[in-house]
Amino acid sequence: MAGDNIKFEQTYSFRSLPTKTFSFLQDKDALALLMKWSMLGRISAQSFSFDQSFYSYDCERFALCFFTDPEVVSGLKRLESRDWVPLDKSVVSVDVEVVPCTQVSMELFDPIYSCGVVRPSGQIIKCFHDVHPDYDELRQMLQEEDSENFHVFGRETRGEFLFRLFKHLCLGGELCQYEDTIESYVNTTKQVYKDLISVQKDPDTKKISTVSTVLRVRASVSH
Repeated sequence: MAGDNIKFEQTYSFRSLPTKTFSFLQDKDALALLMKWSMLGRISAQSFSFDQSFYSYDCERFALCFFTDPEVVSGLKRLESRDWVPLDKSVVSVDVEVVPCTQVSMELFDPIYSCGVVRPSGQIIKCFHDVHPDYDELRQMLQEEDSENFHVFGRETRGEFLFRLFKHLCLGGELCQYEDTIESYVNTTKQVYKDLISVQKDPDTKKISTVSTVLRVRASVSH
């Protein structure tokens, strides 16, 4: 029958969860670091529930439904210059990237301690730079492909959500005051990651794995 070939496009409805809080936006030490790194007020987190089962192959439709849902739109804001302003234009399309999210420990960053980026004490090693007078090996390794330490982390590792989060915090905002030691970057990355990611333990193997799907979405609005 012809009707057997008809595919119904699933839609999602969302509901805000205003009582859901995030420790990194409540903890005074984390807030002080975000302020120091010029990120306080420029990083935001909200929680929503949705009414259908989610499958990763449907992530583009899921994202479009999210950005066009009335309850989401009513509370969603975008950063313009230095202010959060209402999303006053309709989202008409989305470009979605599924971000790998497999890490369950901070061991991902162990190579940093043995490649000349930080000293055994955790102190970040300074280096000369033509443009930035106060530069260090950590920032150089994170963002410059010609750095002698760039290869320490391969493309697959750099694509992980945990690594992206770490890089985001290390580079900071426009007026960032950078750390002399790596501890605050690692600890804050861990705190934010644990707030955002869910894990489960296999009852047989006792192995812990992530169960969260992370999406990077670029939304296009009507003109």
